[in-house]
Amino acid sequence: MPCFSCGARQTDPVRGASPWKRGVRQEAQVLICPDCQRTHDLDLDACGSCGSIALICRLGEVECRSCGSVRLAGQRPESSPRPDGLADEVAAALERVLGRLTSHA
Repeated sequence: MPCFSCGARQTDPVRGASPWKRGVRQEAQVLICPDCQRTHDLDLDACGSCGSIALICRLGEVECRSCGSVRLAGQRPESSPRPDGLADEVAAALERVLGRLTSHA
């Protein structure tokens, strides 16, 4: 996956932690290269609780790595429309499966 901002491709890192960072933009997980991390206007989603941009998105949830707050991906604080596509299909599939499991309880 390339850097969402400049399109640079990630290379094999040297030993240690990768200098690339993850973020969430329009409720999609993105990678940010070291050069673009220095840019202050990356337009990343922020946590509704603490304002941090240290977010991760997985399985229809957005989690803040700073305060631990978790919300469903469709519950953005701003009023932008939710992106269509795979996330909607996964959410519908989870609802079908989990709905069946909770109806038998």
